[in-house]
Amino acid sequence: MDLIYNQRQIPRDKWRYGLRSSAATGCGWIATWNALQLLGCKTDINELIRYYEWQLPLIHGNAGTSFWGPAACFKHWGFPVEVCADRRKFDALASRSDVSILFYHWHRGCKLGAHFIALHRTPDGFVSYNTYRSSTGPDNLGHSLQAHIQSSGWFGCVLMGIRKKQ
Repeated sequence: MDLIYNQRQIPRDKWRYGLRSSAATGCGWIATWNALQLLGCKTDINELIRYYEWQLPLIHGNAGTSFWGPAACFKHWGFPVEVCADRRKFDALASRSDVSILFYHWHRGCKLGAHFIALHRTPDGFVSYNTYRSSTGPDNLGHSLQAHIQSSGWFGCVLMGIRKKQ
């Protein structure tokens, strides 16, 4: 399984997303890629990027991926998807899903941003991929996704629970 643990380690000229590097704005397609890998599905990275670039005409990935983008993709591909914006329900949704994608906002001082991560539940808690700038492998978020989100100060969160095709 070829998971991407840290988008910042992608060379700037590899896998461009619009006019920008995937290291800067690629977290949406990367979360989708990681979720597909965790589901045991294969796809081509360049085709996945092209799919997302044309999802928002004129923007083409230059401003990242829309918060609804991964849910629309997985639904289009025939996966059962459940979308939730109530953090109190995240633990239950992520637990009954085969894989999830979390979209969240963050801030540090005057800087504001948004990010996507793929995650799934294991016996040791929730494990996520491409979570932090310092990630070098899977990140353990603990046994409560809601508690981790709160302690991290993330806000404006949307969780997409994805199940394998029947």
